Amino acid sequence: MDCDGSTAYSMERDRPYDGQPHTDAGERGKTEVRGLTFRDVADCFVMGFIDATQCDRQNAGVPERERWIHNDIYNGELVPMDKVDPLAAMKCMLIRMEKMMGIYPNVPKLNVGGEKEETDGREAEGQG
Repeated sequence: MDCDGSTAYSMERDRPYDGQPHTDAGERGKTEVRGLTFRDVADCFVMGFIDATQCDRQNAGVPERERWIHNDIYNGELVPMDKVDPLAAMKCMLIRMEKMMGIYPNVPKLNVGGEKEETDGREAEGQG
């Protein structure tokens, strides 16, 4: 995955949000994190890694319990870390955070072929 906008060459905090609008480097990236604890963010980090592996939970021998736990990322058979794209894991983590915050999909309205599509998750949640 490639970074776009200023993020492609800088991680300075004051860089502009000039990437594609639906990415963390664009309009979507301006969203402030609200209502999450550090533990929630840590959970989203772990789940982002798991999501990025596209692990087939049913066929991977996941222990019989309803949910993943943090230690599952150390089981190379369940979560093959050598197959994780770090930027995909980060993007999956951000999606998990948006879902916990109740604002997913957090993207600006899309203009496709001159017509506006109502896809603004913030607006749907009364945050637009």
